[in-house]
Amino acid sequence: MEKPRFDPPSLPLALVPVILTLGLLALQLFYFGDFTPHIPLVIGLAITGLVGVLRGQEWLDIREGVFHVIHVSMPSLSVLIVVGMIIGVWIASGTVPTLIYYGLTLLNPSIFLAAAMILCSVVSLSLGTSWGTVGTVGLALMGIGAGFGIPAYWTAGAVVSGAFFGDKISPLSDTTNLAPAVTGVNIFDHIRNMLPTTVPAMLIALVAYLVAGYALIGSDEASFGAIERITAELDERFEIGLVPLLPALVVVILALTRKPPLPSLFAGVLAGALIAIFQQGAGVHDVFTYAQSGYVLETGVAEIDSLLNSGGIQSMMWTISLMLIALGFGGALERTGCLEAIITAIIARVKSFAAVQSSAIATAFATNLVAGDPYISIALPGRMYSPLYRGMGYSTLNLSRAVEEGGTLMSPLIPWNAGGAFVISALGLGIMSGQIQNLLYIPLAFACWTAPLIGIFYAFTGFFSPRATDDERAAWAKSSEDVMDLEDHALSDSRG
Repeated sequence: MEKPRFDPPSLPLALVPVILTLGLLALQLFYFGDFTPHIPLVIGLAITGLVGVLRGQEWLDIREGVFHVIHVSMPSLSVLIVVGMIIGVWIASGTVPTLIYYGLTLLNPSIFLAAAMILCSVVSLSLGTSWGTVGTVGLALMGIGAGFGIPAYWTAGAVVSGAFFGDKISPLSDTTNLAPAVTGVNIFDHIRNMLPTTVPAMLIALVAYLVAGYALIGSDEASFGAIERITAELDERFEIGLVPLLPALVVVILALTRKPPLPSLFAGVLAGALIAIFQQGAGVHDVFTYAQSGYVLETGVAEIDSLLNSGGIQSMMWTISLMLIALGFGGALERTGCLEAIITAIIARVKSFAAVQSSAIATAFATNLVAGDPYISIALPGRMYSPLYRGMGYSTLNLSRAVEEGGTLMSPLIPWNAGGAFVISALGLGIMSGQIQNLLYIPLAFACWTAPLIGIFYAFTGFFSPRATDDERAAWAKSSEDVMDLEDHALSDSRG
């Protein structure tokens, strides 16, 4: 028997679970000072389900929507598990210690932040995964930054800027493939159309990190004594050299040959395990423990112990549980039609291309904020706004860029979002243990939030805002794509 089709709720009713959930999050985070957003999101899921049931939906149908979104995001959750294993095993293999050692001895402290951003961009572009970059190279860079005496939030901001921008323009990235898929454009056209916002944002971030580097570390201010203590301790505890870098090389080669991310990352775990056993002298059971529970080391050097006592599958469980709940909440909002009702209300009120483009970016960001999932924040606005862009005569390349900027780039800047929760956990920012100051990485991830602003500027000036070509219109007709009729719409005077 076919399930009945339910119309979306009214806008006020659709806003009820959203507003109540945001209120509960604010209560938990700011009033109680407890950075554990799990329970507010669970209550939000329950409220959303109640709204659907009161409107006549079956709970099993709502549950199906919850599990559908979780199922779609299972590859990302799997990456989290493998990255947890990588962190623990790569510390034991000497891979992370070697990267920290060479970074401290070869990098100029004043240009470290800029170099960290560039390095993460290159690695993420090659791997096609921002999370894999953050959990491996990013962790090593946190150690280097600590050695230079740079606050953790500055290093984390540079890592996030580079990792998520490399991910955004990598043809191997899942989000880079998702955005053009839901808006009906070619992936390489989509990547080219993102460059006008990507390049200026990266240049702005580069200048900011260079200025910050010279301001944070003057010529006489770097703690070279601390650097010497760290490098000497690493040299004593681990076999430093080129061999420990082989696991990272394995992952990069597999990524460049376009092998799937999950097996490629797991191959890095296996390579790290072999080096930990045969070069660093770890036992087989020790390696199993490092992969499961993380690496444990007591050197007496606080900078080393705080960074190298990490990793393991269990270190990711807080993040995974948060992601499961946030994804479920997003799935409930989508299945009950609440998100659709809100987006439809926005579409009905915009009156120009600039307003539409700005609204698409803002909608992707707001979906990220509420649903906690970058995939929903790309897929839902991408589906909902596409007919409007076609009706206006604008290329949906504008939309694919908008949802990437509001979705992919803003994800790591929202602490309870999947991206933000992973960054906080993988980089060891210690937010849950009271180091709230490390949330300053959010405004310091310059490249992530300047790109959407540049995109909005282009929308109002008309720069890099392509109209639909004849070939694109023909493709819409051939694929029977929905094209919104704007005769009775406020945008009727804005069609191309």
